[in-house]
Amino acid sequence: MEQIVYESMSVGIKDQVNLLASMTAEFANTLNVDETLQRALPQITDYLKAEGSAVFLLDETTQVITCVACYGATEITGLTLEYGQGIVGKCVATNEGALVRDVKNDPDFYGAVDNQTGFTTRSILCAPLSVKDRCVGAIELVNKKNQDDLFEETDLKILETLSASAALAVINARMAKALVEQERVKRELELAADIQRRFLPDPSNAQNDQSQICGVNKAARGVSGDFFDYFTLPDGRIYFALGDVSGKGINASLLMSKTASLFRCLGKTVRDPGKLLGRINAELCETAAQGMFVTMVAGLYDPRPGCEGMIRISNAGHEPVLLYCDDEFKTFGASGPPLGIVPPLPGEDGAYEEEQIFPNHGSLYIYTDGLTEGYTKSGDPLEDKGVQKILRDHSDASLPTQLECLVSAVSHPGMKLRDDVTVLALTDSQRPLEDKQHTEAHHSDVEDEESDGDWLIDFKFPAQPSWMKLARACVRESCVKVGCDDRLINDVVLAVDEACQNVIRHAYGGPSDEEIELTVRHRPGRLVFRLRDFAPLVEPSKIKPRDLDDIRPGGLGTHLIQEVMDDVRYLRPTQGEGNLLRLVKNIDINKG
Repeated sequence: MEQIVYESMSVGIKDQVNLLASMTAEFANTLNVDETLQRALPQITDYLKAEGSAVFLLDETTQVITCVACYGATEITGLTLEYGQGIVGKCVATNEGALVRDVKNDPDFYGAVDNQTGFTTRSILCAPLSVKDRCVGAIELVNKKNQDDLFEETDLKILETLSASAALAVINARMAKALVEQERVKRELELAADIQRRFLPDPSNAQNDQSQICGVNKAARGVSGDFFDYFTLPDGRIYFALGDVSGKGINASLLMSKTASLFRCLGKTVRDPGKLLGRINAELCETAAQGMFVTMVAGLYDPRPGCEGMIRISNAGHEPVLLYCDDEFKTFGASGPPLGIVPPLPGEDGAYEEEQIFPNHGSLYIYTDGLTEGYTKSGDPLEDKGVQKILRDHSDASLPTQLECLVSAVSHPGMKLRDDVTVLALTDSQRPLEDKQHTEAHHSDVEDEESDGDWLIDFKFPAQPSWMKLARACVRESCVKVGCDDRLINDVVLAVDEACQNVIRHAYGGPSDEEIELTVRHRPGRLVFRLRDFAPLVEPSKIKPRDLDDIRPGGLGTHLIQEVMDDVRYLRPTQGEGNLLRLVKNIDINKG
């Protein structure tokens, strides 16, 4: 009799070992955990003689427990439990197995499933799917099929052993999935970074010591929210911009790409930096994600002879622009809010204010806060003083070398950048030196040019009514400088303003991004005004005042100009296209 019992026990242990070995091997080699669990459940259920079984997995992000596979009399796949709810939830929360012989007397039993399915649960065996302290779910068996319907402690030990193998398979599968996802994201980020780099100007254009404008962008996290760009217009002027998008990651890089595209596209036709920023702002306000914005600087540099290297610049909430000239630094702050925050009012173009800068053969630097807030080797932020010191120490170096020194100050081997670093630099030092005689000669389109006069104004501005205020201020300042009285000043300003308005209305046919050139020279006893446009040639004989007896509206501006000025001549430029108007006003300061 003892021999029979011993053999029976040996057969039971052998079956347990075979089951454990088989299940462990299958879990260890699986590539599809859900499918493996679905195949393993019948074997586990039948071996432990239960009426049914289920596998629950924990979503470690939401803490929701979901049945992913079941076997037996009821179908509960998809059933969800809150963390700690029911015997299964408590098993997951405490990471401990449970043997419940009579569920009616267990306060943790969740009877809603029986109520929904009509199944009667009498006893439960539950083991956590855990490896060390990490629990990812549980395996539950219900109703032992024997005389007393009771599970044994031995059953719990077997189930816990099988659960440990299953848990390892689940964790490995999740890690493998995470690695695949990380690799996918990495490839997508690399692609995004490559696309972003294509938005930047070709670096080969700025790798020599004679570069007039160049920039550098170094991303802190693969993709960047910063950008810079520049291109040359057909007339030789250089459009440039630098921007910094709020936030980090893909969202910032997408907004950066859109802003850079808008600058490149709109800048081909909108020759006013302030107006350009207004147009970009309107677009971003319509489409940018809530809470995201762009700080941006846009500028137009004119290296053409006679233009003094003038820079028209507009700053939308960005870091101050830095001008370095004659060993002195000057900053130009923001004139408006960042782009994408405040939409333009209905009926307004939303143009940002502009500032004129005459670099006088100096250099202009625009950079993001990633440079000034970046850490130096000492662990302190570089700040504006550090930027200025580096530029002063390397003032004789080329622009690419200067930018390399700036970036190196906050970029160290083995250390991550605190933020994206972007710098754009433009130098006026390579523009040929122009003395007064050279500049005067450039404007000598007729033989009676006032070549020996004092130069008061050489102003170029877009043919836009919004620029007339500044043009009038320039004329008024010239008159004040030579001592004209208020009555004379008002008359002259009014006459020149009317001439400019005629250029806008008649020469260009309305507001235009093309330019008007206004120069003022002072000769003893007279002021000489020269007004040039670049519109199609107008025959001077066709420009004449209307008869004062003709009561039709318009046409009296020419009368005003001739009444105020002592000499009015319509000339033809000897170089280039356009029209030239020369106005002379005699002045007697002693009688002023």
